Amino acid sequence: MEEKKVLIVDDQNGIRILLMEVFSSEGYKTFQAANGKMALEIVRSDSPDLVLLDMKIPGMDGLEILKHIKEVNPDIKVIMMTAYGELDMIKEATDLGALMHFTKPFDIDEMRMAVNMQLKGGAVL
Repeated sequence: MEEKKVLIVDDQNGIRILLMEVFSSEGYKTFQAANGKMALEIVRSDSPDLVLLDMKIPGMDGLEILKHIKEVNPDIKVIMMTAYGELDMIKEATDLGALMHFTKPFDIDEMRMAVNMQLKGGAVL
C-alpha cells in the first residue's frame, strides 16, 4: 500500500511541528507549508492525499488556498482549521469542498481519528 501524504498548512510553526509529529507517527508522509504559495507548490509537486489547512494565513487566506488546491486536484481531501468561530467562512469552505473543520485549540486525538478515517477509511483503532 502506498504511503499516504498529508500536507499541513499553518502560519504557526508550533502547530505545524505538532501535527507533523502526530501524522508521521501514524505512518503518513508529511509536508508543511507556512503560506499559500508554499502550500500550492507542494500540492503541485507532491500531490498530497489530504491537506490540513488553516483558515487564517497571511497573504492568501484558507478559502483562496482551498480553491487553488481543488483546481489543481479536486480529489485532494481538505480539512480546515480555524481559530475563530468564522461560521460564514466555514460554510463557504464546505461549499468549496472542505470535508470538515476543527476549531483551535483542537483535540489532537479527534483530528488524528478524522484524518485516519479519511485516509484509511472505515474504523480507526
